[in-house]
Amino acid sequence: MNRTEAKHYCQTKPEATMEYPFGPEVAVYKIRGKVFALIPEAKQTAEKNSPVKGASMPKDLSHSISLKCDPDRAQALRDIYPAISGGYHLNKKHWNTILFDGSVPTSEIESQIDHSYSLVFYGLKVADRKAIMLRYDAQVLRLDSR
Repeated sequence: MNRTEAKHYCQTKPEATMEYPFGPEVAVYKIRGKVFALIPEAKQTAEKNSPVKGASMPKDLSHSISLKCDPDRAQALRDIYPAISGGYHLNKKHWNTILFDGSVPTSEIESQIDHSYSLVFYGLKVADRKAIMLRYDAQVLRLDSR
């Protein structure tokens, strides 16, 4: 998966919006105003050493995506894939940054986008969740089970 494919996949999520609240460098994907994905547009360079012990950051973040993630799942993914690290400039306990280097299968990245979307969806107000669930089929929503 590459940046263009990831952006397209995020845009297919029901009621997803894309904004540039931090300037033109980062596309931010939201559902009802809550962030579920960040995709850098321009070349961004990370510090050589990650602030998280044992984690390394890619030098060029322009080909990456940052996604919300359950803390246990986030750590497990980092242990499996060297291209996944704690979220860059985000809470590393709850966010992962995935480098689009070809080492993480497309199906896994899509699954992580769905997971991030689900976490944010379940954090919405009950009325908002119900309104969205009435509007969209469960297969379209692709939510993690609770």
